Amino acid sequence: MMQIEARKIGRQYPPYIIAELSANHNGSLQTAIETIVEAKAAGADAVKLQTYTPDTMTIDCDSQDFQIDGGLWDGYSLHQLYQEAHTPFEWHKDLFAKAREINITIFSSPFDESAVDLLEDLGAPAYKIASFEAVDLPLIRYVARTGKPMIISTGMALEAEINDAVVAAREAGCTQLALLHCVSSYPAPIDESNLRTIPELERRYGVVAGLSDHSLGSTVAIAATALGASVIEKHFTLSRAEPGPDSAFSMEPPEFRSLCDQARQAWAAIGQVAYGPTAAEESNKRFRRSLYVVQHVAAGERVTTQNVRRIRPGFGLAPRHYDEVLGMQFRQDVARGTALTWDLLKKGDA
Repeated sequence: MMQIEARKIGRQYPPYIIAELSANHNGSLQTAIETIVEAKAAGADAVKLQTYTPDTMTIDCDSQDFQIDGGLWDGYSLHQLYQEAHTPFEWHKDLFAKAREINITIFSSPFDESAVDLLEDLGAPAYKIASFEAVDLPLIRYVARTGKPMIISTGMALEAEINDAVVAAREAGCTQLALLHCVSSYPAPIDESNLRTIPELERRYGVVAGLSDHSLGSTVAIAATALGASVIEKHFTLSRAEPGPDSAFSMEPPEFRSLCDQARQAWAAIGQVAYGPTAAEESNKRFRRSLYVVQHVAAGERVTTQNVRRIRPGFGLAPRHYDEVLGMQFRQDVARGTALTWDLLKKGDA
């Protein structure tokens, strides 16, 4: 179990659902604020930012190493992409203030130490380490030293790299840690989701486990919830019609609302191991089969297959007693349609 602000997170609680703002503000502070408001209205538990500048992320360089070839961001240089996508540091105070005004948790993914310092000044209640930064052990240690809950996405990470990240976090003081299974492809192919990894992360590392989902739609997130994901993160946008680096694989408000509802219903459906009637079934026990007298009988007559049958409703002896009662005698006259009970019977000629 872990806790972010007042919200407890773990298998025994409904999934903690994070709306990832990422670059979906499209360069507008007002759009970013409106997105936070809509995330709250859609049912998100938290909204998450990404805190970096193009110059804390990379350098402006014409070398081929810094050019993106293929995929969603084909044709960009790294610096150009992060220039377009970043959430300016100077916006953060207003975004945190708006989230607190409407009572939705807000935190961020810092991409370097200066971002952590900014977020600490703003009182961020938790931190998220992005998949691409899961190998940045100095950053993980720096975040861990804040003493705040930490969530690490594991996209692309080898087992050894996940081990290193977990050890770095714990050795630097992190006591509340979640690992999110992730496929760092945009959008992520559903058939590469490998959701069985989620309970394995929980078992192996003794952490809260969840999913950072870049697939289209809600199928993967709902399936993950059924497998025990306690955290679900999805990119969120006001409209995919708006251009932007992350629009194509982000959810619009009605879709996100549906995801929140379905994930919480899936969690409720999992319940616990249980046998016997539920509260909802209790009233229907009357429609089970039981033993009934189906012909008028006189005292002393024996039970036969003609005068006692296994029929609905369920107020008589259970059908498992049928062979036992055959050949027994009726103690008294019994009318057709009477539920058979032990007090109506006696053995043989007793």
